[in-house]
Amino acid sequence: MATPDHISLTLARHGLRQTPMRRAVLAVLFSKSFALSSHDIEQALDADTDRITLYRTLRTFEQKGVIHRVLDSSDVIRFAACAATCTEQAHADDHVHFKCSVCQHTYCLNQVAIPAVQLPGGFQATHRDYLMSGVCEQCHER
Repeated sequence: MATPDHISLTLARHGLRQTPMRRAVLAVLFSKSFALSSHDIEQALDADTDRITLYRTLRTFEQKGVIHRVLDSSDVIRFAACAATCTEQAHADDHVHFKCSVCQHTYCLNQVAIPAVQLPGGFQATHRDYLMSGVCEQCHER
């Protein structure tokens, strides 16, 4: 779980104001080891949370390199905190994601880089996603 100092430093590093919504959203994202949907985040916040403010916060965080979208096999957009080195100009989250077939959580495997892929002539990648599926560590231990 992130400390208030960690949240403050994250917002400051990205040049963002310390609003209650931004602090609350980061606290929720930092408290989980897996990616969360906007609905998951909304459910973890106060009941009177304004949904529009939440979506604007998520969009701003994504634009500034605070969070990234996580690909999984569903049509639900999920978000996870970015590495500390990510910025608006340099996004460094080229890592593998893993979806557990038991608990349905999608994890960022920051220590596993996306393997290099040689594309045929005329193809140019602008974004790389890599999703593996199986059973996560916690479900495997059960």
